[in-house]
Amino acid sequence: MFFDATYLLLMAPALLLSLWASFKTKSTFNKYSKQRAMTGMTGAQAAKRMLDMAGIGDVKIAPTRGYLSDHYNPTNKTLALSDAVYGSNSIAAIGVACHEAGHAIQHARNYGPLGLRSMLVPTANIGSRLGYWVMFAGLILMGMAGSQIGVTVVLVGAVLFSMVLLFQIVTLPVEFDASNRAKALAVEYGIVSQSERGGMDKVLNAAALTYVAAMISTLMTLLYFLIRSGILGGRR
Repeated sequence: MFFDATYLLLMAPALLLSLWASFKTKSTFNKYSKQRAMTGMTGAQAAKRMLDMAGIGDVKIAPTRGYLSDHYNPTNKTLALSDAVYGSNSIAAIGVACHEAGHAIQHARNYGPLGLRSMLVPTANIGSRLGYWVMFAGLILMGMAGSQIGVTVVLVGAVLFSMVLLFQIVTLPVEFDASNRAKALAVEYGIVSQSERGGMDKVLNAAALTYVAAMISTLMTLLYFLIRSGILGGRR
């Protein structure tokens, strides 16, 4: 069932894109992690400069473990930077730190998509844990208990899994906007020079590709189960 022509047709391109995005992100970050910023600022200092210049003083900047595990938590207003970013003065580290500071600025400016993404987290978590397996169970039931029962179960799973897709779709403008803010403000605030921004842009653009790949992978998975169950394209 998982290796039929439909599955390969839909999932192989998505898998290849995901692998490429992951490779591109790591290789680009590693390349520019070797290039020191002329200001000598670390990732933590760059993020603080971004926040200070934006008039934001209630966000905590803290180190966190894990490779590229950097994130901003709007619940407790904490900007967590990984070991490779927090104390590094590389172009790559500054790019990532400024991107996360961009999320904090979004939060302070009440950026709509960020608020919507936060609201979708609970339902996306439920869909991520249950959606795939409910759809999988539905396909099994189609062969055991009759097609209509199985189709109904697949449809329930598809609704749950769609919450993950919706979350990922909303995530795209949030991430792109944070990167755009970082690219512009890092130069405006004197964190990097105009000539250094090219490397920073490449780091952030590569990272953005991972979000696109994740969304496409989720979409293709959803389409596979809908087609395989006959909900789309007629019964098989």
